[in-house]
This record gives sequence, structure tokens and C-alpha cells, in this order.
Amino acid sequence: MSELQKATFAGGCFWCMVTPFEELPGIHGIVSGYTGGHIKNPTYEQVKTGNTGHYEVVEITFDPSLFAYEKLLELYWPQTDPTDDGGQFQDRGTQYRTAIFYHNEEQQELALQSKAELAASGRFTQPIVTEILPAPVFYPAEEYHQDYHKKNPKHYKEDREQSGRDEFIDNNWQQS
Repeated sequence: MSELQKATFAGGCFWCMVTPFEELPGIHGIVSGYTGGHIKNPTYEQVKTGNTGHYEVVEITFDPSLFAYEKLLELYWPQTDPTDDGGQFQDRGTQYRTAIFYHNEEQQELALQSKAELAASGRFTQPIVTEILPAPVFYPAEEYHQDYHKKNPKHYKEDREQSGRDEFIDNNWQQS
């Protein structure tokens, strides 16, 4: 087993960003949390105001020899509307913006390359606004947010259906 790495992605509500990555070979854990803001140890109540500068993110621990960072990027992009700088789907505000937070130079290069490829693909007519940023301090979210889709499946399913995320994915990311 090679040394484990971290990948940190902001894609709107962190509840919806867990399921695409879980239970895949080489994924050792996914933690919902906050990063990028100006206060230490923020709470959900603070972050959801949009005034702390934090993003809602998932931090994925993975074994790059079993699941390459490029594969994580391939899974990340289709969970988002990379052209929306005001949030994601029904979740509006700076805390729901998209971003890829890199943990090393290789991740930075791969993320920039994947963003450029998406921009050149013609899939979207608007600019790709997802930022590629160095990973700052990560703060795990409160325990009730971890594995929310398993702890509260009915509410999670209803919230996801109402969000418009799946409709957007179906309309914009399905292979032609």
C-alpha cells in the first residue's frame, strides 16, 4: 500500500458530495467539513450564514496506487455546475461555491489540467468558475453531518430531489 493522500472538494452541500466517492477501492474515508474561512473551528450555524468565508467540503483519504487522483477529478466534475459562482443548485451563497483544494503540486497540476480540458470540451457555453486553490486548514463538520445520507436517508433523499442537482447532472453530464 502506498502512502495515503487527501483530496478536498467543494461542490455545494457536502451531504451530496459524499456518495459519489464512497465504497470505491482505495478510498479510505470521507469527512464532511469546512475550509477556507477566516475563523477557527467554525460551526455549521456559523458557516451557513455565508459570513465566515468557509466552503462546505468533503475531505477524501485515498490510496493513489489503487485510486488515482485523476479518477477522483473525473468523479468530482459531474457532481457540480462548474459555471455557477453563486452556489450550487438550491444552495446559494459563498459557502456552497465549487473549488478543488490541492494538497501538493501534482494535485494542482492535475486539477488545472482537468479544468482546462473541461473548458475546452465545449460541454458548457459559460466559463468554468470552479477555483483551484491550495488546501488550507480543514475542520470536520459536526458528527450529525457525517454520513448524513445513511443516518437520515428519507430527509437526504427529499433534500437531494428538491435541490435540482440530479436533474442538472442528467441534463448536462450524461454521455451523448
